[in-house]
Amino acid sequence: MKKLLILFAFAGLICPHTEAQQLRTPSPSVPQYVKQDFGLSAIELSYSRPGVKGRAIFGDLVPFGKVWRTGANQATTLVFGDDVVINGTKIPAGKYGLLSIPDAREWTIIITKQLDVTNPAAYRQDQDVVRATVPVHALPFIMETFSILFDNISPNSCDLELIWDRTAVSLEIKTDIDTKVMSQIDNAMNKDNHPYYAAAFYYLENGKDLNKALEWFDKALQQDPTAFFVAYQKARCQAKLGKKQDAIATAKKGIELAQKANNNDYVLLNQKLIASLQ
Repeated sequence: MKKLLILFAFAGLICPHTEAQQLRTPSPSVPQYVKQDFGLSAIELSYSRPGVKGRAIFGDLVPFGKVWRTGANQATTLVFGDDVVINGTKIPAGKYGLLSIPDAREWTIIITKQLDVTNPAAYRQDQDVVRATVPVHALPFIMETFSILFDNISPNSCDLELIWDRTAVSLEIKTDIDTKVMSQIDNAMNKDNHPYYAAAFYYLENGKDLNKALEWFDKALQQDPTAFFVAYQKARCQAKLGKKQDAIATAKKGIELAQKANNNDYVLLNQKLIASLQ
């Protein structure tokens, strides 16, 4: 009996400790991981999201004029899958820290080589890759949870938006895909399996040689005469070249091909194109 009492007493000392080790609770500032396709690769973002929770934020909880880790708990980081340009500075592909210095009318956004700054005292300005000064936009509503998101995305640029409380700032990120795509097209056209449609569509969408694009659309249709989507883009190309009657004829052919493929979306697209040319 004495041995059992000693055993129970010992277990009472151990169990609370063991239970505490196993207890898992939600983080008060939940982390978020975002992967945004951009250019020919992607940007990966990692940060934590504090809430307003009735507090005064900028100028109080987040002081003006001082380095902020731009989130909570962990350091905020960005991974660029390809070279980018921020504020005129070319930044090689790789992983970087994202910091900021908020102020009432403008923020300084910092891209740094440091990946572990969670305390302003750890920040070293000599590790800056680039700084950008961006204006503050006042929101007509409260964003309760700190949010970083990608907006205004195009093949060559996107905006990194930082939004919290009644404040929003935006940082433009650029990349050069045209040189790479043009090089790919040049290389591909010297091989047996020519990507005529992809090359023609890129030329059409990016203001390149439309006559060359039209030539490639024709060759793409020779490769696959049933390709209703190619016919539609060819009609668009002819329209941009000012060849209205040719464009209308191609669009009508595109309607026939789309109907055979049971694709009503392209039927409607061709009909709208014809209507715009008449």
